[in-house]
Amino acid sequence: MAELRAALEAAGFGDVATYVQSGNVVLSSGAKQDAVARAVEATIADRFGLDIAVVVRARAELAAVVRNDPFGATIDEPKRFQVTFLDAPLSRDVAAKIDASPAGGERVVVAKREVYAWHPAGVGRSKLATLLAGRSLGVTATARNWTTVTTLLELASS
Repeated sequence: MAELRAALEAAGFGDVATYVQSGNVVLSSGAKQDAVARAVEATIADRFGLDIAVVVRARAELAAVVRNDPFGATIDEPKRFQVTFLDAPLSRDVAAKIDASPAGGERVVVAKREVYAWHPAGVGRSKLATLLAGRSLGVTATARNWTTVTTLLELASS
């Protein structure tokens, strides 16, 4: 992650911070989100030879994700609560398929560009988690557990 931070700083981004080893980055830029995503993708491709799709959220949007948590205090294990961040809203058909997928006490809420999912038995064997991680969504998506979401907001707010 230190190399990623250095690469992004060299690409002109400011206040670059990373969290854990899964590509979580907080940075500052005056560019629009699409431009930031493309620039980060290009930096990763040029520096590391990897073709990685990037999903970007502004600090205010991330704060709204946390504020709009549909499950609130009913969730007692934040690592089993995931938010899937989408680069565009889901089609109605895909959203309906996701709405019909929870099993075994799982809960799901499809929002505009996020999907909140509670996996009480974990994500390992969850068909819902598999669906949310798949390419069948028709959009670029990346999921983070609630602990990571709230920590990224703290990093973005400092």
